[in-house]
Amino acid sequence: MRIHVPEMDQESCPLVKNIIVLDSEGKRVAVKYYCHDWPSLSSKQAFEKSVFLRTKKTNARTEADIVMFDNCIVVYKFIQDLHFFITGGDGENELILASLLQGFSEAVDYLLRNKVNRRAAFENLELIFLCLDEVVDRGIVLETDAKAILEKVLGHGLDGSGSLAEQKVSNALATATRHFARSIFN
Repeated sequence: MRIHVPEMDQESCPLVKNIIVLDSEGKRVAVKYYCHDWPSLSSKQAFEKSVFLRTKKTNARTEADIVMFDNCIVVYKFIQDLHFFITGGDGENELILASLLQGFSEAVDYLLRNKVNRRAAFENLELIFLCLDEVVDRGIVLETDAKAILEKVLGHGLDGSGSLAEQKVSNALATATRHFARSIFN
């Protein structure tokens, strides 16, 4: 089913050019582009490398940082081994982009159970892409609240539970079962 979205005035709705998640070496973990500013894979990878090199020596671990880069606003944050970047046009609202980054990165942090590294990200890549789909659609910001993002992602029927509270209980029971099984067999 295709839903028609009426044309929106750019003034009324911030647009995202891309969302990029890289590891601590600058290698791709998850990326999504919403515009044609970088038409080829090589131009996208060159942009990602440039942004990574420009920001890697900064300390954006406690809160998001912002940089102007190639006529774009890039909002970024590092959590453990992953680097999160959101790019908007030079006239976009920095606060909305930062809020989007905060909600997305918090949701990913929760989904990876505070083990925000390359391995955990690849093991849960489908959840990261579900987060991407919930926060932005065709460049239009849909959601910035981490709890709402998690509710939508976990409500996609990954294990049949609908709410975040049910998911937490289900995760706790699964962890307890694994620990119990290990204690019996050891």
